[in-house]
Amino acid sequence: MFPPADANAANGSDQPTEMSSNPFRNATSWSNEEAEGDYKTEYQSTSFVDNEYDGRYQQTDGFRQGSIASEASSFVCEGEGGGGSKIDEFQAAWNVTNAIQGMFIVSLPFAVLHGGYWAIIAMVGIAHICCYTGKVLVQCLYEPDPSTGQMVRVRDSYVSIAKVCFGPKLGARAVSVAQLIELLMTCILYVVVCGDLLAGTYPQGSFDSRSWMLFVGIFLLPMGFLKSLKMVSTLSFWCTMSHIVINAVILGYCLLQIGDWGWSKVRWSIDMENFPISLGVIVFSYTSQIFLPTLEGNMIDRSKFNWMLDWSHIAAAIFKAGFGYICFLTFQNDTQQVITNNLHSQGFKGMVNFFLVIKAILSYPLPYYAACELLERNFFRGSPKTKFPTIWNLDGELKVWGLGFRVGVIVSTILMAIFIPHFSILMGFIGSFTGTMLSFIWPCYFHIKIKGHLLDQKEMARDYVIIGLGVLFGVIGIYDSGNALINAFEIGLPF
Repeated sequence: MFPPADANAANGSDQPTEMSSNPFRNATSWSNEEAEGDYKTEYQSTSFVDNEYDGRYQQTDGFRQGSIASEASSFVCEGEGGGGSKIDEFQAAWNVTNAIQGMFIVSLPFAVLHGGYWAIIAMVGIAHICCYTGKVLVQCLYEPDPSTGQMVRVRDSYVSIAKVCFGPKLGARAVSVAQLIELLMTCILYVVVCGDLLAGTYPQGSFDSRSWMLFVGIFLLPMGFLKSLKMVSTLSFWCTMSHIVINAVILGYCLLQIGDWGWSKVRWSIDMENFPISLGVIVFSYTSQIFLPTLEGNMIDRSKFNWMLDWSHIAAAIFKAGFGYICFLTFQNDTQQVITNNLHSQGFKGMVNFFLVIKAILSYPLPYYAACELLERNFFRGSPKTKFPTIWNLDGELKVWGLGFRVGVIVSTILMAIFIPHFSILMGFIGSFTGTMLSFIWPCYFHIKIKGHLLDQKEMARDYVIIGLGVLFGVIGIYDSGNALINAFEIGLPF
């Protein structure tokens, strides 16, 4: 999931940071307690040598050289991004909250349909795990200064950590591929959810969900001209605020139906064929690790990072579990993949779905813009850095073929959405694939690789358990969601 661009200032320059202002608190706690123990001579085996310190981060002052980067883009890698404005812990919490409580929560009641109480437990448990992995990931950004022993931020991004653990080439490529898949799949999901919402609003109309996706694509094509997300930032902020209101309206509607709630419908048994897909949906809804290093580096007081991460995940866990539970109690076994399609009043459902479609269209530019920048960074920077020339003219305008490339990315996401028009199954597949890697497996592996000589057996065991869960959720989720997609095509589309 991805935060709105308005509060996501990109990483500025980071001068050596003392231990008193870094986030090295106890990553295992959901409270802002001081880390036990000290960091003394044990750190001597890991220092600034062996090319671990990426000096370019401070040399470039956090800017991507020669880039038309968005000042508000939060999808950055390796010290890339816009201006150096700082944010406080509340603004950071707003970013994380929007990243993990976006519009995809409309599918969480569908997870309760297949997982019962275990799905609700998973919403809380996965929040705790993702909070922990976010903390240990940020810990991997820091190393002790050999001369003073003070903790200094020597890495700046998920990619820079991966380079240390996987090697310079493989690390960058592995994270870039995972990030690109997640970004493009998120774009596809926005198109799919628009088709589902509009088809649910006009079930008797001549347009099916695929036709609605093509219709929505007309409004997405102009985004190929985007050079900056500055204008989208304000729209995204108010769109997020409207989504909060819509969630409140949906919950209010469900609470008014309390007399008809099906308390006995929530079960302890698990639908093993579909529950792994629901787990993937839940994991996907908590994915925020990819931008946490940038966010932490941009905080005024980094010592409050853990406190911020704790409370944003606690709030998300409470809201998601409550939203999924209450909505399922209201609609019970009739719960659909997108919960708003369960609303009985056609006018009320149409109004809610209309605003959600607008929210999805205005949310699309964020992952789309990030995906384009990622592709440009890897393929279109000109010789000798890349094989292909830059898509930008010297005056900062897009070349004609560059515009064609950007529009082609949009068209490809629309076509993929039409070919895979199954919202929850697709989201479960993405969560099981990239979500488990980015949020479960890799952060803990990085923690063991970089900080393993400082960890006790309990901490090592915790990391290995999370890696094991990530592998388990990923393998089973990919297998089940893949089969579900195949079966969905064999059965035919639901229109």
